[in-house]
Amino acid sequence: MRVTQSMLSSNMLKNLTSSLERLDTLNTQVATQKKINRPSDDPVIAMKGIAYRRSLVEVEQFRRNFGEAYNWVENSDSSLDKASLALQRVRELVVQTSNDTYNAEQRQSAKAEIEQLKEHLVELANTKFGDKYLFNGTETLNKPVDLEANTFSENNNAVELELSKGVYIQVNVSGADVFSRDLFNTVDDVIAELSKNKESTSGENLSNLLNNLDGKMTNITNARAAIGARYNRIELMDSRLAEQEVVASRILSENEDIDFEKVVTELTVQETVHKAALSVSSRIIQPTLMDYLR
Repeated sequence: MRVTQSMLSSNMLKNLTSSLERLDTLNTQVATQKKINRPSDDPVIAMKGIAYRRSLVEVEQFRRNFGEAYNWVENSDSSLDKASLALQRVRELVVQTSNDTYNAEQRQSAKAEIEQLKEHLVELANTKFGDKYLFNGTETLNKPVDLEANTFSENNNAVELELSKGVYIQVNVSGADVFSRDLFNTVDDVIAELSKNKESTSGENLSNLLNNLDGKMTNITNARAAIGARYNRIELMDSRLAEQEVVASRILSENEDIDFEKVVTELTVQETVHKAALSVSSRIIQPTLMDYLR
């Protein structure tokens, strides 16, 4: 086959262009730390990257949901703890005043404290997280307990958050179970009994109210046990999700990120190859007809 000068020049330019493209690709990879910069560079890597990113976006959304779940559960448990302490104090006062040796003045002092504890229970029943009431089921924008309007929450609907794909966890406590009308009626009964004069109030009447108080305290204890169990499950799911996030990030990195040391080595080699190609090309182009006629 006859090899002409034009063929040499054409092949030389083609090889130089190919070498320069390879050099540009490696240089871009080092600068961006990515294997590809356009989907057309490698459609397989691009499609896998889309799927992995979608998984990471889902994980990030679930992590935000976990933050909301922790706030609901922790605030609810804290309020129930304080409500339990308040009822315990009411019970202590009832036990003390059920002693017939207590005079009217002492019972009035106990009554005043119980009235304050009742107001405290109302505040706890109306606990808010942000602009949401925690103890009114799904009616989170409405106050669950309003003594002036004589309204009490009857909404038992569960507030659920999606903490994993297709997995919903209840994060609220039914206000109708713990801060019920019956709870405040029981406290009112204690106050009413203590408001009577000493002759009308007996230790036996006050002692009879203890069973009702104990029942309300049991309701709160049961609610705290239930929310504690949910909290444990949320923590387990959160730990599992954190592991999934690490794995998803690693797989995405393996799919898209370069092996830096390897690519730098390839870039150095390619620079040497390209310089050699330029040197050889200069010798091919340099001879003219006069050089052959000498």
